[in-house]
This record gives sequence, structure tokens and C-alpha cells, in this order.
Amino acid sequence: EVQLVESGGGLVQAGGSLRLSCAASGFAFEDWAVAWFRQAPGKDREGIVCIESGDPDTAPVTYYTDTAKGRFTISRDNSKNAAFLHVDSLEPENTAVYYCTVEHYYCSGYPDYWGPGTRVTVSP
Repeated sequence: EVQLVESGGGLVQAGGSLRLSCAASGFAFEDWAVAWFRQAPGKDREGIVCIESGDPDTAPVTYYTDTAKGRFTISRDNSKNAAFLHVDSLEPENTAVYYCTVEHYYCSGYPDYWGPGTRVTVSP
């Protein structure tokens, strides 16, 4: 059974940073791209970053939306079946539920599986 579990959310002051983690199990994690989506209050869910499966000899390809460039960093550790989202200089506008998702090999924008999400609240 595919399982994705996010952690690391919580209440953070503006200007701070945090790292969200995604623990994966039940499938060959190294063969799947990982994308982080988020849903802010009253807004649609949106994809923000994605990292492809890559191969042992090269760094995996990453994609960032314009919103995420500069302050968001996605990474993965296939040896631990985990992915991470590091966010710097948090703003109240970053308040949202953040979801870890996976899709086979490439970042297509259409995940196959979703985690339950972790809530991030950024206070002014």
C-alpha cells in the first residue's frame, strides 16, 4: 500500500524558516517524482515544486513555480524514502496545508498519490 506522510508543519513567525518532510512507503520511491502542492485558505490547490526520480549518476531535475523560486527548495533522499521541502523567509501568504505527492518518474503535474497534508501557519 502506498503511503505518504508529511510532517514538520506548525505555527511559524514571518521571516522564519521550516523544513517539511515526506516519508514514503509501500512502493519503489526512487522511481517516482515527488511534488509538493499546497492549498491556502479559500484558494485552490496548487503545485509549487517537483523533483524527478533521476538516476544514480546525476542530480534529479527539479521544477519550481515562479512563486516558489528563491525561497523554496525541494530535495530527496532515496536511501531514506524521504523528500523534503525547505522554505526560507516565510510570509503570512505561505499559510496553507502542504501536501506531498508522487507521480511515476516525471513531473507532469498530475500526481498519482497524495499524503494527508501538514498545516503551516505563518504569523505576521
